[in-house]
Amino acid sequence: MDFTDKQSWWRLIKSQVVKFDAALTLIIFLILCVGLVTLYSAGIDFPGRVEDQVRNILVAFVMMWIAASIPPQTLMRFAVPIYTVGVALLIAVALFGIVKKGSRRWINFGIVIQPSEIMKIAMPLMLAWYFQRREGMITWRDYLVAAALLAIPVGLIIRQPDLGTGTLVLAAGFYVIFFAGLSWRILIGLAVAVGASLPVLWSVLHDYQRQRVMMLIDPTSDPLGKGFHIIQSTIAVGSGGIFGKGWLKGTQSHLEFIPERTTDFIFAVFSEEFGMIGNCVLLFLYSLLIARGMMIALNAPTMFSRLLAGAITLIFFTYAFVNMGMVSGILPVVGVPLPFMSYGGTALLTLGLGSGILMSIQRHRKLIQT
Repeated sequence: MDFTDKQSWWRLIKSQVVKFDAALTLIIFLILCVGLVTLYSAGIDFPGRVEDQVRNILVAFVMMWIAASIPPQTLMRFAVPIYTVGVALLIAVALFGIVKKGSRRWINFGIVIQPSEIMKIAMPLMLAWYFQRREGMITWRDYLVAAALLAIPVGLIIRQPDLGTGTLVLAAGFYVIFFAGLSWRILIGLAVAVGASLPVLWSVLHDYQRQRVMMLIDPTSDPLGKGFHIIQSTIAVGSGGIFGKGWLKGTQSHLEFIPERTTDFIFAVFSEEFGMIGNCVLLFLYSLLIARGMMIALNAPTMFSRLLAGAITLIFFTYAFVNMGMVSGILPVVGVPLPFMSYGGTALLTLGLGSGILMSIQRHRKLIQT
């Protein structure tokens, strides 16, 4: 191979690599490394977990690369079809879905899929597309239309029941509506209305959802049952102290007191082994992730890309905040993983897709400028 051929190969590789945003990729890579180290300790009794997670990460990076290659204009054209298919699949789940552990969340098309995951990206795509079309002439009626578009999938997801995913989809759509210019007066009015309707909302919650709220208030009322998760996770978080017990030395996790320690409660394992200093480092990495995403949103050239980038960035924030909050005992326990750390393929794919969209917005902004 001569020098010219080497240059051609290098240009080809470089043209593919530049689709990744360097800063965002580095931050995600560092969080993934922290996650793999923690997963090795948390999953030491589950052979193959780390290997499976590495495979999930590789698939997520492929998804990220594909999304980063698609121009925002193309994403905008697919917003309505993706949203429509997502809602149709949610309706199909309600009618023909697979029931597991009392929840109807999945449907079998040869492969078993969870359509609610699609809406985490489809929802902000749809609303960003809608407000882009109404740019410069948005009225209060448009916010009502957006609220209706949001309420349909959220209602179907909560009905499954899946309060965790429903909360994430609701948050994703709300962020778009808020960034589109929703008045603070309306927000205050909504807050008052939600507060006034709490008795009604409480009455429509499922028994297990009400129990989770009650366990948040007093987990010691059922220490070996519904309160077990919160009690053990808060013990693990507190026992880590300032410096932590050390990698592979967490007693709560290795003695199997922490349930779901490789997935939703992996933060408890991390806190016990790396302590407050480790938590500060992890929070710093997540802060960098949010800051980079918001920077991409602020510099985006169109209303569609600004709304979409801002919503995806705050989805990452919501994932982290809700997960750390429930593990620390300040929020009810819901099925929300810690982004880029918890074991699992579906959530990583969603996060990879969202990260790729952010990179696409940043990359094509640079192309427009040049």
